[in-house]
Amino acid sequence: MGKRNFIKPSWILPESQATSESVFLNRRELVKGLGMGGLLAASGMTFASHRAHAAEDPSSGLYPVTRNEKYKIDPNRGITPEKLNLTYNNFYEFGSHKQIHEAAQALKIRPWEIAIDGEVEAPMTIGIDDLLKKMPLEERLYRHRCVEAWSMTVPWSGFQLSELIKVAKPTSDAKFVRFETFEDKDQAPGQKQFWYPWPYVEGLSMAEAMNEMTFMVTGAYGKPVPKQMGAPLRLAVPWKYGFKHIKSIKKISFTKERPVSFWEELGPAEYGFWANVNPEVDHPRWTQATERDLESGVRIPTLLFNGYGEQVAHLYKDLQNESLYR
Repeated sequence: MGKRNFIKPSWILPESQATSESVFLNRRELVKGLGMGGLLAASGMTFASHRAHAAEDPSSGLYPVTRNEKYKIDPNRGITPEKLNLTYNNFYEFGSHKQIHEAAQALKIRPWEIAIDGEVEAPMTIGIDDLLKKMPLEERLYRHRCVEAWSMTVPWSGFQLSELIKVAKPTSDAKFVRFETFEDKDQAPGQKQFWYPWPYVEGLSMAEAMNEMTFMVTGAYGKPVPKQMGAPLRLAVPWKYGFKHIKSIKKISFTKERPVSFWEELGPAEYGFWANVNPEVDHPRWTQATERDLESGVRIPTLLFNGYGEQVAHLYKDLQNESLYR
């Protein structure tokens, strides 16, 4: 498939229209004065939809799971409040704005099967609940850095991708892992936008996929992961920009060739395969040196590999000719 011309997403604003930090912080103080209840009422979001989702999810009884204390976050930041995280989401299948939480409730999460194919000993299809029975579930606190230069911290529940790879039994020909989400225009109106290369696709090298930090998310905040966050199965690679964290995965393929991901196909000069966080390599249209903490609104310095260099920097020591940071 040939490269497509980059389609400018609706969230991109020219610098002249961007809200200044002082205005943003003043607005935030006003919102705090009104109270979080007023904010949620204005957004149309309550915990009722989250509870309804948990009720329809047969895996609800599995949560909360034990936290793995090896994975910590900066205590000065803390965990991003669940209420905020439930109402500030990217999920282009349901729209190109942040307030897609209501639209995403149309996603049907059962039955849900994941196909595993490609360079494996025996291709298979497995239901999400059967998969969960095979996996050692745990909770991890991870930082999350969006390419849009905002960030949050999340208590994800799930399992290491390496555990699923053991079940898949890839052959020695497998060099990459390709992830693909669902495609259903009746459920997801955003997929009617024909200029996007649906379904959403992402990929990792096998070395990245086997790294201890690479996590398959099935829950958040001690519950099954909400639909707007990518139920029932999403990827978390915390040293990479958020667009790599593909949601609602339906297919996992082990391949010889490097896959071309969704945003890479749309804008290869701006969104590459590797997408590792680096404050010294700007996005072509904005700086990556700092990020806006989603809870406080304060801009903070961005860390190389989002602060996970000790765990992942060695993956790239022989890739000097690659564009690793976009």
